[in-house]
Amino acid sequence: MNTSLPLRPVDAGFFVAAQLGPEHMAEVAALGFRSVVNNRPDYEAGPDQPTDAAVRAAAEAAGLAYRYLPVPPGYHSPDEVAAMAALLDELPGPVLAYCRSGARSTRLYVAALQLRD
Repeated sequence: MNTSLPLRPVDAGFFVAAQLGPEHMAEVAALGFRSVVNNRPDYEAGPDQPTDAAVRAAAEAAGLAYRYLPVPPGYHSPDEVAAMAALLDELPGPVLAYCRSGARSTRLYVAALQLRD
């Protein structure tokens, strides 16, 4: 995958990235992703962080399924893990999830997989 985006594969159908913005969504779609999950709460990094609404509009315009599942860094509640598991069942893959660094989305994904076992 040739891209300047900060993407990291977690498994064959799930990738994570650091903060993405509206300007990235067309490239995300061109890379073959079918879904995007935003795990970063709005304004977590201040007023310059792209909002859910702005990224959602660009993702949908690019033909991507988009879901907003904001979770705080460091802890994922059982309800948040269950919501991520439900998204994994619902969304077409491959899926790209993002947060500040990608670590939170990775941890959430791993915890959601454990619910499926």
